[in-house]
Amino acid sequence: MTLSEEDYIKAIYHLGKGENSMVSTNEVAEQMRTKPSSVTDMIKKLSEKGVANYRKYKGVCLTEHGQKLALTLVRKHRLWEVFLVDKLNFAWDEVHEVAEQLEHIKSEKLTDRLDKLLGYPEVDPHGDPIPSKTGEFKKAVKKLLNEVPVGTSGTCVGVKDSSAPFLKFLDKNKIALGDAITVLEKEEFDGSLHIEVKGKSIHISNQIAANLYLKITE
Repeated sequence: MTLSEEDYIKAIYHLGKGENSMVSTNEVAEQMRTKPSSVTDMIKKLSEKGVANYRKYKGVCLTEHGQKLALTLVRKHRLWEVFLVDKLNFAWDEVHEVAEQLEHIKSEKLTDRLDKLLGYPEVDPHGDPIPSKTGEFKKAVKKLLNEVPVGTSGTCVGVKDSSAPFLKFLDKNKIALGDAITVLEKEEFDGSLHIEVKGKSIHISNQIAANLYLKITE
């Protein structure tokens, strides 16, 4: 697999939300920031290598082999993100682009030793689950903050948007993974929320709330 082919495999995996559902070539083109015709050419190559199934006018999904390759890439990417944050003191908004480069290192031995060094983490710095060597991972029961009713309390366990501007916003407002959050009030007009974090009341927009995952306290 070339680096470009690996990037396509991972993009198809994420667009299919890990469930290996069919995704359109237009969706892949948007994700990869390229032309649909270029996507079609690449998907045909992936099909010839047995990692993707392409159906004209219907889209593409990964084969079982392609799914395993995608999970391996996801595992390496998220382990490197943990390493960069925990061992090299990168901020969580800085690690994605670096991990995008490191995930292409082929050494399985290196990945296994990295996993061991980090204590076999189950989630990355953004709260996303890290697949095991066999491709298994725990799926957290979580809801977006804008979807829970007023009075709900829970723990911030992840972000839907892992872009640098959004993560910097969270840092600025001292909202981090593991923080206890309670929804105090919801504005009927625009869906913005008043929440309590670390004993402090904060007002956040509906857009912010739509990108924060909460594990509900039962």
